[in-house]
Amino acid sequence: MDRRLISTGSPFEKTAGYSRAVVQGDWCFVAGTTGYDYATMTMPESVEDQARNCLATIGRALAEGGFSFADVVRAHYYVTDRAFVNRVYPILGETFGDIRPAATMVVCDLAEPEMKIEIEVTALRRDQKGG
Repeated sequence: MDRRLISTGSPFEKTAGYSRAVVQGDWCFVAGTTGYDYATMTMPESVEDQARNCLATIGRALAEGGFSFADVVRAHYYVTDRAFVNRVYPILGETFGDIRPAATMVVCDLAEPEMKIEIEVTALRRDQKGG
């Protein structure tokens, strides 16, 4: 079974020794993704904008691996403040509302102080016949 590594080109991937996503067979494992805009290497101030950037980066990684958000079966959300939970729920609901993966929300510190949210997903390629 082939293993395929997907990169966003972020300098963090090389420095920290990880891939944005790894595709192994029918599985796609997307690394924890923060709200950086990787084109400009800037971080928006609001948790809402950071969440949207996380999801955009994840969506591109999934697509590059031949997956979509509809294939996501597990999601982990990490926020740095309990007050952010209700602020990001509607954004997460826009993406995952009908997909409804198994999910966990954790309030914790993240690697850098400007990071307010990190999202990690696992996807399983669905049977193309309606699985």
